[in-house]
Amino acid sequence: MDSMTTLFDPANFGDITVANRLVMAPLTRNRALGQVPQALHVEYYRQRASAGLIITEATQIRPDGQGYFDTPGLHSAEQIAGWKPVTDAVHAAGGKIVVQLWHVGRISVKRLQPGGQAPVSSTPRAARTRTYAAHGELVPTDEPRALRTDEIPQLIADYAQAAKNAIAAGFDGVQVHAANGYLLDQFMRDSANDRSDAYGGSMENRARLLIEVMTAVAEAIGPGRTSLRLSPVTPSNDIGQDSNPQALFNHVVERLAPLKLAFLELVEGTTGGPRDSAPFDYEALRQRFQGPVILNNGYTRDMALETVASGRADAVSIGRPFIANPDLFERIRDNLPWAEGHKETYYGGGAQGFTDYPRAALT
Repeated sequence: MDSMTTLFDPANFGDITVANRLVMAPLTRNRALGQVPQALHVEYYRQRASAGLIITEATQIRPDGQGYFDTPGLHSAEQIAGWKPVTDAVHAAGGKIVVQLWHVGRISVKRLQPGGQAPVSSTPRAARTRTYAAHGELVPTDEPRALRTDEIPQLIADYAQAAKNAIAAGFDGVQVHAANGYLLDQFMRDSANDRSDAYGGSMENRARLLIEVMTAVAEAIGPGRTSLRLSPVTPSNDIGQDSNPQALFNHVVERLAPLKLAFLELVEGTTGGPRDSAPFDYEALRQRFQGPVILNNGYTRDMALETVASGRADAVSIGRPFIANPDLFERIRDNLPWAEGHKETYYGGGAQGFTDYPRAALT
């Protein structure tokens, strides 16, 4: 990394060339209609296209991947068609956009599952957490069932198909969501994986599903359009700490490095919380990955500028400030204040708190 590189310089993330190194992190907003993006999504993402790269809200790879109300999918023709105007609008505004591919695993309830079935996971143990089953309705998650070994090839194929659907919808690439206690994280950590088959027990076995998913997605759309999100020590969604997170995630990244993925996004500390909640050497992962690394969690303007200028990361991703600041890149560039979001409109609703935040020039 050139020591003169700044947050405002262009970069190449695999096959994706971006105009600057500020990334909009994925933000669940619960405004899809029947798991299909609507016209509001087109405007929402278009407004934020000055970010070097947008990573969309987490998006289900298949029907049983849903764990929250009104989240979008990417497993039907209607959903592909719903996303296409979004990607067209971002590209017309000069931006780049990738979709985050998601399966929540056990962070769900039967009422959101096809046929009212139990959610699937690495384990039959329920997560001691809650999820939004409907607007304003926070309920305990239901007891899952462990995926059978013979069901795993179809899961891997569904990730690959969702990636193909993303390209058909006009996305520049995909990010596989393996963070925050969702399905792939449930398989990786021994705190949530009590299996005795080829996907449980040893660190190598627990990492197997993620490695097979990433390999399949990279083969489906090309490694230069495939990326990954990890959160090595977050306790989100009752995932618990792995008994040796450094060894586990070092192993994962070493195994994935030969794929030459577009980028790796790392959540430092507790997602949406303290950055130093548990000891972890993120630089060790960067050295093993040997490709573009994006760091995330609680970044301010000064932190973002320093992190890229120092070479500690190739880019920085910021989430919640993008809600109230569609022009966050310009605000950072021109050192303008950041607006505060209306938390009561973060999850669900319509245009209010979604597409009605003004740009700095209008405030």
